[in-house]
Amino acid sequence: MTLPSPFWGDTTTTLYQGDSLRILQALPTASVDAVVTDPPYSSGGMTMSARQAPTSSKYVLTGTKVQRPEFCGDNRDQRSFTLWASLWLAECLRVTRPGGVLLSFIDWRQLPSMTDAVQVGGWIWRGIVPWDKTEGVRPQMGFFRAQCEYVLTASNGPMGDQARTRRVCMPGCFRESVHSREKLHITGKPVELMKRLLDILPSGSTVLDPFAGSGTTLVAARAMGMHSIGVEMSDEYASIARDRLAGTAPTTAAAAQV
Repeated sequence: MTLPSPFWGDTTTTLYQGDSLRILQALPTASVDAVVTDPPYSSGGMTMSARQAPTSSKYVLTGTKVQRPEFCGDNRDQRSFTLWASLWLAECLRVTRPGGVLLSFIDWRQLPSMTDAVQVGGWIWRGIVPWDKTEGVRPQMGFFRAQCEYVLTASNGPMGDQARTRRVCMPGCFRESVHSREKLHITGKPVELMKRLLDILPSGSTVLDPFAGSGTTLVAARAMGMHSIGVEMSDEYASIARDRLAGTAPTTAAAAQV
């Protein structure tokens, strides 16, 4: 399979626009050091009809003024999510060099499914790292606040030289709030959080994000002196990521009108 022409690129970053599984199948074997990604969770509802609702109705608080583009692939039930995730995770394993790592965001509803999919895909499951989104998240009156998401960690076989070379002890959890000024995606993550996660890798590493969204992982990788490859299916979000990487990104409000 032949790689398509990049949607955008420069000396450190390459962004493809299209289906992640197809593009992953065309990437060279053992060509990246880590996969760091935030796939669609398909978990924004307790019933099938709720999961199939638009992403803006599942993940955006009522009354929110900024309207961001919808995103793709968020309508699977747990069984189909597990099957789908195992397919792209297996391709990510092939593309990652031996000893490389996987860091993938997920929420509490799909954490069991994602843990299964990672192992079906051939990765060695290493555990989870909680992300505390701080008290600025949606409250649940009369019950515990849904304040955490999780980073599922895994490796392509033994971690080997990477862990010995870095000689760093990473935190077991991260507390970082979402900043509206840099949130250009409905479920966008903070750039500072991504930089802190990427600190597990040596400078100069190549990072792959098969669900690039608005390009946050790619932006963080560049700031950390790393190379990166991103894939995004949505035309709207690929354009936002391109403009962000090119230094011509609009404001949050303007990006929402793309």
